[in-house]
Amino acid sequence: MLNSLKIEFIEFMMSADVLRFGDFVTKSGRNTPYFINTGNYRTGKQISTLSKFYSRLIKDTCGDNFDAMFGPAYKGIPLVAATAANMYEEYGIDKPYFFNRKEAKDHGEGGNLVGYKPKDGDKIIIVEDVITAGTAIRETMPVLKSAANVNVADMFISVNRCEVGANGNKTAIMEVNEEFGLKVHSIISVSDIYEYLKDKGTYGDVLPKMEEYMKKYCIL
Repeated sequence: MLNSLKIEFIEFMMSADVLRFGDFVTKSGRNTPYFINTGNYRTGKQISTLSKFYSRLIKDTCGDNFDAMFGPAYKGIPLVAATAANMYEEYGIDKPYFFNRKEAKDHGEGGNLVGYKPKDGDKIIIVEDVITAGTAIRETMPVLKSAANVNVADMFISVNRCEVGANGNKTAIMEVNEEFGLKVHSIISVSDIYEYLKDKGTYGDVLPKMEEYMKKYCIL
């Protein structure tokens, strides 16, 4: 259900040119009337604002009931660092964070994890931008599990596109939940974006295209 916080986030994404409307082609080859490019966050104010939305979602979902925060390379790295800082500033929740390198370091401390060193039994949450096909998570989980016998139960993303995967029966979020027992929490969903545009009443050219796209590719 659309609320003031979701509206604020949608308008923030649009102001940062992260959420755009038009005619785009996704990596999977689908023609889409909207596009989300989180790589367009590029200023201190933007990452600070973004982290506030993430930390609120984490606090409302988990409180402080976790041991550390993990950000998958590459977009998850600034996200997890900024969110960890904001969790402390806003709520006094001081949790360690860590992230991975794409390639293991063979000198110095070595390894492919930077920051906190997870321990057996740790409850880890993942902070990421979006899930498209679930590829990043399938790469991430073995990295975490090889470091320690950790419990990874929750993942936080900005937008749930609600799109089906290659098999056309389940969304990527459904698939990672079944494979890893991972609950994925998003700040907004594609349904929220659609409701926002509908309420605005000035996106009459986009709405039919979104309806068609959601009917074809989304499980809501």
